[in-house]
Amino acid sequence: MTEVRPLLDVAERELRTVVRTPTLMLAGVGYVLLVGGIGWLGGTGAYLGLVLDLLTPVEVLVPVLSFAFGYRAVLGDRESGELATIRTYPVDGYWYVLGVYLGRAVAVVALVLLGLAAAGLVVPLTGQPQLSVIASHATVDSVALYLRYVLATTLFVLVVLAIALLVSAAARSTRGGLALATGAVVALAVGLDGALLGALTGEGVATGAPASLLALSPNSAYRSLVFELSVAPTGVVVPDGPTALLSMVALCAWVVVPLALASRLAWR
Repeated sequence: MTEVRPLLDVAERELRTVVRTPTLMLAGVGYVLLVGGIGWLGGTGAYLGLVLDLLTPVEVLVPVLSFAFGYRAVLGDRESGELATIRTYPVDGYWYVLGVYLGRAVAVVALVLLGLAAAGLVVPLTGQPQLSVIASHATVDSVALYLRYVLATTLFVLVVLAIALLVSAAARSTRGGLALATGAVVALAVGLDGALLGALTGEGVATGAPASLLALSPNSAYRSLVFELSVAPTGVVVPDGPTALLSMVALCAWVVVPLALASRLAWR
């Protein structure tokens, strides 16, 4: 218990910092309203339709929200001198980084879940007919499809927040941190996926390269996981990509590796 106490103390400190920062709270409220609005404006009356409506916008909005909450977490402590003070306490680097991650994750995941809950209310509260694509397949639309999507999105949030903390630990100035964060968000949204697709289809790669290599991109792994868990069960044909198991393993690796690197960089 004594070993876990520093983790909980740092996590509590981070959560209080987030709650007391008006800009972060405004960003969170904006995210909830935007995602909820997308769900209500879509108004498909089916959980599968809602998943398809939200998939691309959430895939872009989650990195923006996560980096807004995470890119200054370690950098801010370093610039204010608090990190130097914390290092004088009996707290190891990995406990510090994990505590920062836990505290920020509670806030970000709560906001993401609130936005998805607001969007999810559109299905039971609208009287619109089911999507024709669902009616043409034997599988019945179910709230379980949406809950699987919510779980996959939660894992994606944890991945992006871990990458944001790595950027925060690597940055040595506000300008540098902002530049790294902006580049990372762009890379997550389009760059990394595009680079992998280019590598798979380029002249230097043998034809028939396994689509599972796309799991190297967090976005591709997340997208494939959603397709496998929430879209494929309805009978709809989904694009080839990593399996659900491979996507899960890849996403978990994208949490562990950035946090391990961040714990080393934060203590330098």
